[in-house]
Amino acid sequence: MSLGREKQRGSDRIETVIGPNARFSGKLETDGGLRIDGLCEGSIQAAGNVIVGEQGRVLADIKASNVSVSGAVKGKIIASGRLEILSTGKVWGDIAVASFLVEEGGFFRGQSLMAGAEEPPLLKAPEAKTEPPVLEGEVVDAEES
Repeated sequence: MSLGREKQRGSDRIETVIGPNARFSGKLETDGGLRIDGLCEGSIQAAGNVIVGEQGRVLADIKASNVSVSGAVKGKIIASGRLEILSTGKVWGDIAVASFLVEEGGFFRGQSLMAGAEEPPLLKAPEAKTEPPVLEGEVVDAEES
């Protein structure tokens, strides 16, 4: 999945843009996607994707379908889908996501919780053997004469 693709549809379509010279402070809610290239402070809730461009700076909690970070985010991120921290991206804060990618050069400091519909099955421990192992050169069940 590439969040930065040009051809987008439905809730993936970017409907709201905070430009590089813009500053937003407060609660931002959108039914579509959001791209941030400026400064955003407060809280963000998007039904679609949130893209933080290389010049984007976010001091807010983000809740969205998918989140892609090329700039900087300081706050909690909750994504029902995927969080991508690209090579120029930096994230300080806890995350709860279904899928998580950090490109080489990307930075993440916080705690992560991988959320999903199902818990994966636990690995089974190997079954214990009831017979002791036979060592090479050892006599087994020999009677003394």
